[in-house]
Amino acid sequence: MELPETAPPRHLVPRELPLRVVFEDEHLLVLDKPAGLVVHPAPGHWDDTLLNALVARGTPLSDGAQGRPGLVHRLDKDTSGLLVVAKTDAAHRVLAGALGRREIERRYAVLVWGHVGAALVIDAALGRHPRDRKRMTVLPGGREARTAVTPVARFETCDLVRAALVTGRTHQIRVHLAHAGHPVVGDRTYAQGGARRLTGAQRPFADAVERCAERQALHAAELRLRHPVSGALLELRSEWPHDLRAALAAAAEDPALVDREDPLQYLGFFETP
Repeated sequence: MELPETAPPRHLVPRELPLRVVFEDEHLLVLDKPAGLVVHPAPGHWDDTLLNALVARGTPLSDGAQGRPGLVHRLDKDTSGLLVVAKTDAAHRVLAGALGRREIERRYAVLVWGHVGAALVIDAALGRHPRDRKRMTVLPGGREARTAVTPVARFETCDLVRAALVTGRTHQIRVHLAHAGHPVVGDRTYAQGGARRLTGAQRPFADAVERCAERQALHAAELRLRHPVSGALLELRSEWPHDLRAALAAAAEDPALVDREDPLQYLGFFETP
């Protein structure tokens, strides 16, 4: 028996899935990814990913990394929001360079436990957890990681904050916020107890929020970048997703937020400098 040294590359199988395109031209497109959608094929998700849907749509994709054509950056499966895809190799090179030079601004709307008193920068290196390789952790000697956090709205048990990526490591925002004592609401991996962290009169409010958060309350809401060909500034926004409206309304104790189409605008998220 002869075994090949490497497995043959997998081909992207077309799979029709609903996609929301925020911006598109012949060089790139920006998608508003829903929660629950894996970005690229991996064990357990070989043919039901965003890339499979783009192939079915007929979208040309740059070469990119092996198995990840077109992807300039990624979002976790259960993180929603804005994602950039390159259509040409030339556009990909320019966008990857801009990302490496930290010229692409990525800002996330996050519902966190506790109260963030003032704007802060979390500067803590990240690496694989030594005992659980699926998790990341703050690790001396890990890769440089920096997140800027700005409070937007304060509620009884939670805050709505804006998290701006300075670097872009795996699970960076979730790990950094947990490290700072403000884990993301609904995060099943880094929650540090979630609502159980709160006691006394606040506990019923926290429980109500947690019951409504079926996934991590983390959304890529704002993206600013220069077009790779024209150089024009693209400023793109995505409102708070519908599947997290109930959690936000419970946190704010304002049922009307469930039906608002502009909760982030209403709460001043996009006005925060």
